[in-house]
Amino acid sequence: MNCLKVENKPPKRLRHKRTLLSLRARLKAFSFYDNLRDFDMARIGYARVSTHDQTLDLQLDALEAAGCDHVFTDKGISAIAKSRPGFAKAIGCLRSGDTLVLWKMDRAFRSLRHALDTLEKFEQQGVHLNVLTEGIDTTTPMGRCFFQIRNAFSELERSLISERTKAGMEAARKRGRRIGRPRVLSAAQISSARARCSAGEDMAVIAAQSGVSERTLYRAVNGC
Repeated sequence: MNCLKVENKPPKRLRHKRTLLSLRARLKAFSFYDNLRDFDMARIGYARVSTHDQTLDLQLDALEAAGCDHVFTDKGISAIAKSRPGFAKAIGCLRSGDTLVLWKMDRAFRSLRHALDTLEKFEQQGVHLNVLTEGIDTTTPMGRCFFQIRNAFSELERSLISERTKAGMEAARKRGRRIGRPRVLSAAQISSARARCSAGEDMAVIAAQSGVSERTLYRAVNGC
């Protein structure tokens, strides 16, 4: 007598569907995956204005048109501010394969050095960058090439600035100008301090009366 084998498990198709729904539910714990479709990599936008009087509309419209899944913002916060909650959240939610989308580079980065350091971290993490108004898109070979060329010119610019600064300092030294911070003590004060030290007076007393530290006085007296 043949017996029909009965399984208490749901059909394979139904099990697969439940697993997929469970995985999607877990992903929705992250706000930037709310609109996730077919597990595509996320495009995270960031917009910022420096004052509360300015509007984010132009940037938000551009980021929406660029297909951003989620946009973080900072309003009334300068680019050089150490604390930018929106930017920190945008950086924090990026995963390998994701893309940070900006309207302009200066909306996110405090300086060229900050930009280069951040983009180096992106490269290590597998995160891409897309700057809408400046033609930078590191998801494409041409975009990566353009970014590398831009970095090369930036490095050249820093080297030229350094060379010009050193040349200017050397020219100033040849003209007898002292480079660095201005002296705290005048020539007369230094001469007086040397005479008092030679007479055996305590260095700490002389420094206190001159309004400087013992180290500063020692350097001045010894011509350091």
